[in-house]
Amino acid sequence: MIPLRSSEPHYSRPTVTLWIIAANVAVFLYELSLGLSSYSLNRFIMLHGIVPDRLHYSSILTSMFIHGGFLHIAGNMWFLWIFGRGVEDLLGHAKYLFLYFASGFAAALLYILLNSNSPVPTVGASGAIAGVMGAYLVKFPRAHIVTLVFIVIFITTIDIPAAFLLLYWFAIQFFSGVGTVGDSAASNGGVAWFAHVGGFIAGMLLVMLMPTQQRARPWRY
Repeated sequence: MIPLRSSEPHYSRPTVTLWIIAANVAVFLYELSLGLSSYSLNRFIMLHGIVPDRLHYSSILTSMFIHGGFLHIAGNMWFLWIFGRGVEDLLGHAKYLFLYFASGFAAALLYILLNSNSPVPTVGASGAIAGVMGAYLVKFPRAHIVTLVFIVIFITTIDIPAAFLLLYWFAIQFFSGVGTVGDSAASNGGVAWFAHVGGFIAGMLLVMLMPTQQRARPWRY
């Protein structure tokens, strides 16, 4: 399932979301300039990605802007665009930016705690974006997400309640993480499932503590 658009209205320009996307794309273009599978790129990832057994705390921040390939960054930035605009509009730019990075830090810390001896670098903005998705679930549970669905050989779009889609996504992350407990990141494809779980829960908790913007007009579901 691929989300295409969300139903909640927006009353302000998603400036922070656009800047985060631009920063991630800029870093990815720099990665490409180093050459795919090159020594320079591998060194860059080892220096600025999260490597739990030789942790540099600055890498918790820098790793959020590094991605492992075209599909990795495209998927992350698309989910941020779909779910981030509504959350930014509701919280305002500054609180939204805080929630984004705080969720990313929470995701990274949970991953490090559960993989403290791992020598495998972890990169990507997915933990922070999971936090945005968790915040979206709290604030827009009755929104509808137009979603591209593949049914055998057919492709169609359907409206899926945001609560169902996001809880389904969270369940996949949680049970995939439980299923790989005890495995190394390398053996389960390098997906930091519990980072997604940690970011999602952090986003839910943080947004419940944050005052929201005064909306221009009531939203009717």
